[in-house]
Parts: sequence; C-alpha cells; structure tokens
Amino acid sequence: MRAMTYDRFGGNEVLSETRQPRPRVGPSEILVRVRCASVNPVDWKVMAGGLKDLMHTVFPVVPGWDVAGVVEQVGIDTPEFSVGEEVLAYARKDYVHGGTFAEFVTVPVRALARRPASLSWEQAAGLPLAGLTAYQTLTRLGTGEGSTVLIHNAGGGVGTLGVQIAVALGARVIGTASPGRHDTLRELGAEPVAYGDGLAERVRELAPDGVDVVADFVGGVLDVTRSVLAEDGRHASIADPAVLEAGGQWMWVRPSGSDLAELGRLADEGKLTVPVAATYPLERLADAFARSQEGHTHGKIVVTV
Repeated sequence: MRAMTYDRFGGNEVLSETRQPRPRVGPSEILVRVRCASVNPVDWKVMAGGLKDLMHTVFPVVPGWDVAGVVEQVGIDTPEFSVGEEVLAYARKDYVHGGTFAEFVTVPVRALARRPASLSWEQAAGLPLAGLTAYQTLTRLGTGEGSTVLIHNAGGGVGTLGVQIAVALGARVIGTASPGRHDTLRELGAEPVAYGDGLAERVRELAPDGVDVVADFVGGVLDVTRSVLAEDGRHASIADPAVLEAGGQWMWVRPSGSDLAELGRLADEGKLTVPVAATYPLERLADAFARSQEGHTHGKIVVTV
C-alpha cells in the first residue's frame, strides 16, 4: 500500500512516500480503506519525538490518528461492523507505528463508529480527535443544562467543536478568542470575550458569580481560570499539567466508538458541524503539516487518499 512514513524523529523533511505491507487484521480489529485523514498538531509533534518518553515507537512510522473510510476487512471478533460500511475513528493505538496517512489502517473495533450521514468525508475525518477531546473534557466536568462554561481558545479546532457540544448539552458558553473570531462564535451560540489583559474582569462582567466549568484548550491560562471559577466549579486542561495542582483535571483523549457515535448523532441533528480549511493529496502531507504548524488555520486540514 502507499503510505507516508518516517524512519527517524525530525521535522517535515523526514516524511516520504513509501510502499508498506498491508496491515494484518487482529481478532478485534477492522481494516479500513482510507478515504480521508485529518491533521492534528500532535501528529507532527509525535514525529519530532515529543512523545517518545510516553509511547513506544516502532519505525518506520505511518503518522496520523484521525480517519474516515470504508470497512475493507473485519476481524474474527468484530460482529459490530460489516465490509463496505462507512466509518470514522480516532485510531490511536498504544504505540506509535501504523497510522492513518496511508491507503489502509487497522483500527480497534472499540474506537470505530459509523460515518454520520450529514458529514462529508472530509468533515468526518476532521471530527474524531478534536471532537472527542472537547466532548470528553466537557462531559467529565459535568457540563449540562444550566451550566455556565468558559472555553479558553474557543476559536481553535477543539474549541469550536467544544462550543457546539456545550451548547447542545444545554450550557451557557463564554468563549475566549481573538476579535476576528467573535462573529463566528456568536453564530455557534457562544458569548465571545477577547484575549489579553483584563480577561478575567471581562468574564466576570458576564458571569458575576463565576463560571461552573472551565475547559482550557490552549494552556497558560490557569490564573484566569482560578479567578473566574465559582466556589464549587470544575476545570480541566488539555495543555497544562499544572492544572492538577490546582484541583483540576489534565485531559488525555481516549479512543471511544460510543462517544464518537454520540458526536455523529449531534451532527445528524444539525447541532454540530466540522469546518474544513484545506485539503491536500496524500503525497503532500509535508505541506499539510507545514500549514498546521503556522497555527493560524481556522478549520481542519484534511488529507485525501
């Protein structure tokens, strides 16, 4: 199969298109023929060696954890799916090796869900990691009807989905973003506030009694979180382990087909959409990574296979 791979840690220069063996399908795995796979910052951070002390790496590595495609083969213990079904997954395994920027990828059946009818292939590929990160953060914090939620970096990839999910859960949402993203956040149902000096005061003007939930999707904002959190409030961060010392949760997203199916339900009910900023063919993965590394893209970057 065609695959983008790297055989050492480094920058985008270590990526190349190669031929790799088609993955073997374990008893509890599904082989997916990849239609689209989306880029997340963790992909190029892993490639640079950012998780080498946390996750075992087997070279050559096919990067990528997000996928949308068609079931090509089922394992002997996977009655949930059939050949030909359209699916999506956060396909992270317990070690770094066989990812989604290839023609085929194996996915543990527990991570797989059916593709929502309302999402294109590109949108479906952009949903899993970012959507699950937002959904699991908000639900673990008990977000629900009547909650007031502050989302840091609400205009980012995870934050944009987080706003929609929190609104669907019945929460009032305050979202931090640059002024250029405020109209978009209003359309999604959030009350936007600008970054920078005085942020805590601006949030307090909107929520004088404090907020019930803070979801930090950027890092470096713990002081603001502490100053606006209600006395019995809950908070979590995906980017700042110091949150643990402040009574919060440090989130690491978990592959979950059931959670992904719930996000698909929200999409099909018109409550969740996935913005796509750009698409690239498989052989231009290095260009897609470079676009992601610029850090100013509003929407998912998707690779088509």
